[in-house]
Amino acid sequence: MPGLVSVKTPPDSAPLRISVPEAQAQPQRSEPAAISKTPSPLAKRPPSPSASRSRPSPNRFKSKSPQPESPNPILADASLDNPDLGPFLLKLARDTIASGEGPNKALEYAVRASKSFERCAVEGEPSLDLVMSLHVLAAIYCSLGRFEEAVPVLDRAIRVPEVGRGADHALAAFSGHMQLGDTYSMLGQVDRSIDSYEEGLKIQIEALGDTDPRVGETCRYLAEAHVQAMQFERAEELCKKTLEIHRAHSEPASLEEAADRRLMALICEAKGDYEAALEHLVLASMAMIANGQENEVAAIDVSIGNIYMSLCRFDEAVFSYQKALTVLKSSKGDNHPSVASIFVRLADLYHKTGKLRESKSYCENALRIYVKPVPGTTAEEISSGLTEISAIYESMDEPEEALKLLQKAMSLLEDKPGQQSTIAGIEARMGVMYCMLGKYEEARSSFGSAVAKLRASGEKKSPFFGVVLNQMGLACVQLFKIDEAGELFEEARRILEQECGSCHQDTLGVYSNLAATYDAMGRVEDAIEILEYVLKLREEKLGIANPDFEDEKRRLSELLKEAGRTRDRKAKSLENLIDPNSKKTTKKEGTRRWASLGFRL
Repeated sequence: MPGLVSVKTPPDSAPLRISVPEAQAQPQRSEPAAISKTPSPLAKRPPSPSASRSRPSPNRFKSKSPQPESPNPILADASLDNPDLGPFLLKLARDTIASGEGPNKALEYAVRASKSFERCAVEGEPSLDLVMSLHVLAAIYCSLGRFEEAVPVLDRAIRVPEVGRGADHALAAFSGHMQLGDTYSMLGQVDRSIDSYEEGLKIQIEALGDTDPRVGETCRYLAEAHVQAMQFERAEELCKKTLEIHRAHSEPASLEEAADRRLMALICEAKGDYEAALEHLVLASMAMIANGQENEVAAIDVSIGNIYMSLCRFDEAVFSYQKALTVLKSSKGDNHPSVASIFVRLADLYHKTGKLRESKSYCENALRIYVKPVPGTTAEEISSGLTEISAIYESMDEPEEALKLLQKAMSLLEDKPGQQSTIAGIEARMGVMYCMLGKYEEARSSFGSAVAKLRASGEKKSPFFGVVLNQMGLACVQLFKIDEAGELFEEARRILEQECGSCHQDTLGVYSNLAATYDAMGRVEDAIEILEYVLKLREEKLGIANPDFEDEKRRLSELLKEAGRTRDRKAKSLENLIDPNSKKTTKKEGTRRWASLGFRL
């Protein structure tokens, strides 16, 4: 995590990176350590205790007898009142980790150290030694995968320091918030994770000012978290701030600026601003070339190829991909996962240009690498690649093969902490595949599991969550679970109205599905009300050239006839009758009678 150091630290020193504090180091003398590249907060390994102390003799602290009858006097409750015991136990915990005895024994020592510091704390005086021991204790819990138990420990650590007492207390509070954010991230609780990071950033800015380079590192760290949560407006704001700070404190075309521009390009791409994304990537590539970072230039070329493909500039995309492929094969080998990822990109490009044979060939080449990965390949890399290939097979109308790849991708992540949102996305895709195969019960179960994970991870207000609810509702319709479908469509409507607006295509699709559900439930008046609202939106704001307009108009006419009513028309402007952005979409016919009611994917 990004660091905050005392104001006594020389201004030209590198920022401090907090993991586990030294056992007996005083906070005001914490020594900064260099930060190379800030990792994404939602895809990191659990924090583990540092092992910077000298390695003790293996028998130094071992009991002479393995029998548990004689309790260790060091751990006796009565001895915890000794003010010298806390630092000793904390050092003992770290040395235990260093000696390879395992974290469980270290955990016992760290718990006792925290109790000793708490007992010996002066009334009314916040103990930074206690804060340090709690940070160590939480880190050991995380290294054991016991993230839930780390949370209350860090909550306690955050409440001890008083930021107004100076930079040392600010350092302790900042560290606690960032470590808590990391822990929430590993639990998949994205909203809480980001809230903790934001609070840490606020404390750091108060202590250092808003132009300090260390503040820039934290802004970038937090921007990546917002990107993971698909909160692109806030991510862009933070990334711009990071870029400004690095340009003020670094040389032109620095590595820091190049990294910032790559993140900004990712944000612009997600927002659909491809030209701006391309500009940032070109500048980042120039900076990397100036610094001799050949592999990083190749990675940027892949991103440039992605932008060209989004702009339908396919020849330029192929050139960028092939250029990157040549470099990566030369530097990392033919079977490296980065090579496989370019094969996937080329497969997607050739599929979009109608060259299906070439597309499938590249998919098979990538799969050969993922099936027999080289040492050092992470499960996350393989899972991501399999998921992307499955999307291509889905587009080729091969849902069985796509489903197999998704199942394998999910199995690789099931025991990985912090991957709940990713697994939920895979399960949602599996639900779509099951629907394509007519396996609606399996689809409902898969969607239900995805919904539960997204609720738990704090993404229950995201547009993606609304889309998954809509898909689950469609699966319920096919199983004749109309009441359940109605509840799902209603929740999806509330989310998408708030996050995307009434005129968004996803929101309009949910409106249509909800009207059809009300019709099937016999709530004709409610169905009429929704369809009239949708038609009014199209006529007054979106235009009527969209092919869905005639279908909705026909359905409304049938419902009004059934209810013995006529539509109350209002005059509309001629300029609103044409929708220049309309696209004719093809849809697969449902296998049951619900298609006639107007349900839409």
